[in-house]
Amino acid sequence: MNAPDHQVLQRQRREAVKLEKRLCRLTGQAIGDFGMIAAGDRVMVCLSGGKDSYGLLDVLMKLRERAPIEFEIVAVNLDQRHPGFPAHVLPDYLAALGVPFRIEVRDTYSIVKRLIPEGKTMCSLCSRLRRGVLYRVASELGATKIALGHHRGDILETFFLNLFFGGKLKSMPPKLVSDDGRHVVIRPLAYVDEADLDAYASLRAFPIIPCDLCGSQQTLQRKQVKQMLHEWEKRNPGRIETIFRGLMNVVPSHLLDRGLFDFAAVAATGEANGAADRAFDVDEGLQRAIGAGADPVTIPLMSARSSA
Repeated sequence: MNAPDHQVLQRQRREAVKLEKRLCRLTGQAIGDFGMIAAGDRVMVCLSGGKDSYGLLDVLMKLRERAPIEFEIVAVNLDQRHPGFPAHVLPDYLAALGVPFRIEVRDTYSIVKRLIPEGKTMCSLCSRLRRGVLYRVASELGATKIALGHHRGDILETFFLNLFFGGKLKSMPPKLVSDDGRHVVIRPLAYVDEADLDAYASLRAFPIIPCDLCGSQQTLQRKQVKQMLHEWEKRNPGRIETIFRGLMNVVPSHLLDRGLFDFAAVAATGEANGAADRAFDVDEGLQRAIGAGADPVTIPLMSARSSA
């Protein structure tokens, strides 16, 4: 091997180490921030055969080795009887990994194809059927947590889907109680960028199994929102991170949900309050972002605020 090839290989190894450390750090941070895993937990990792769930299992196994607490991991795959599904891939992979696992076989594919007209979105029904099966399996396995492989991009896409089509400020929480009230669902990859999971899947050579239900539908609104976010980030680098931070910095008094804030009780106190609005509520951070290019609408607001 000549010197340039050796240097390239060394650089690739360094990048691989940095990537693994970043994934472990962000996953560990999310687990800590939201109290996802406690001592003695039995975590059921839902493995679909996609890059995200492979990455989740891999990182959780690494974190378990160095965690100050003990917890168990069991991998579960729902074989939905997709035509041509390579049923041997996941059992072979998991057996070689040495992790306890269960393959649950349920023909939800036929149900979805029978009930959903061609061209219509299959995700909702497919997800509901999968969820019911996985809840049952979690109970049978004695799992205390159900871990899903949703990442930061999934959370943001869900936020905009709810905003655009559901009229709600709602996304995927990192931790929640299942709708049957019997399970705690966690999303340890909540802080992780999808691009890192793509790179990690290539690095680890995960045996990816494509989905031929929702994964084959190119017109899904989720895919449209994903493209929108990609274009935003391309034109304005850092925007994705800013939006994500916004989901962690909610100000109920500056929205319109009367269930979250008692607007009827708002009244002047006659006392100065540095945290309250001054004349017009124009965020200083937004003004800095606008800078010298402030449009005419904001100029009167800036003037009013400075004179307040």
